[in-house]
Amino acid sequence: MSGRLQGRKALVTGAATGMGRATAERFSREGANVVLFGLGGAALDAAAEACGGVAVHGDVTDAGDIAAAIAACGDRLDILVNAAGILIPDEPESLTDEVWQKTFAINVTGAMMACRAALPLLKRQGGAIVNIASVGAFNAGGQNAAYSASKAALVSYTRSLAYAHGPDGIRANAVAPGWVRTPMSEEEMREAARLNGTTAEAEFAALTGRIALRRVAEPAEIAVCCLFLASDEASFVTGAVLVADGGGRAPVQNRAV
Repeated sequence: MSGRLQGRKALVTGAATGMGRATAERFSREGANVVLFGLGGAALDAAAEACGGVAVHGDVTDAGDIAAAIAACGDRLDILVNAAGILIPDEPESLTDEVWQKTFAINVTGAMMACRAALPLLKRQGGAIVNIASVGAFNAGGQNAAYSASKAALVSYTRSLAYAHGPDGIRANAVAPGWVRTPMSEEEMREAARLNGTTAEAEFAALTGRIALRRVAEPAEIAVCCLFLASDEASFVTGAVLVADGGGRAPVQNRAV
């Protein structure tokens, strides 16, 4: 099936790399006109050129930059995907105010500001919001306290959107990926390799043993999840969280022996 987003206008934040870029490219192939927003400089321009979209350079935490992205959409917006995000390793005891505030500013406040700015256009004809959260929202570890808390907040905010704006014909859902091979995860693996005296690829290989499918996802696989939630195929889906973690949250065994 193709052309699922034919004639629609989509805005994707965090579109320079990773899941944001993959989503913008997939939406374009499905017929959408895409505005790509975020940092990344030449990388964002290259992503926009690859999908025939419009690049708007800016910070998702800056209201003026968000306004510029909304203006680039013209008089119509059908889909908003919030893919901008940051992860700074931390531990609860040593977690600084700066790390906590920066993480929430990008992962939660930035998404909220983009949604708030997009709602007037989305309300004109209805549409879809897809926020990229994380399985960390549900199974937080000890070294990503701020990140996991921010993604849990994003899930809750998404559900609030769904109930507040369902009468406007707007659906709001979240995707919760597990491990995905992105610049963010590659940086995590490089740091783990530094601490463990291994290599990034060795660290990736080790973590796949905890995933049912025995591999990490590619950004394009998460883009397909966003496509489903943004398309008419998900016309009765709102306030939902689509977990795409390859079975990473599945227990090693179903019951104690």
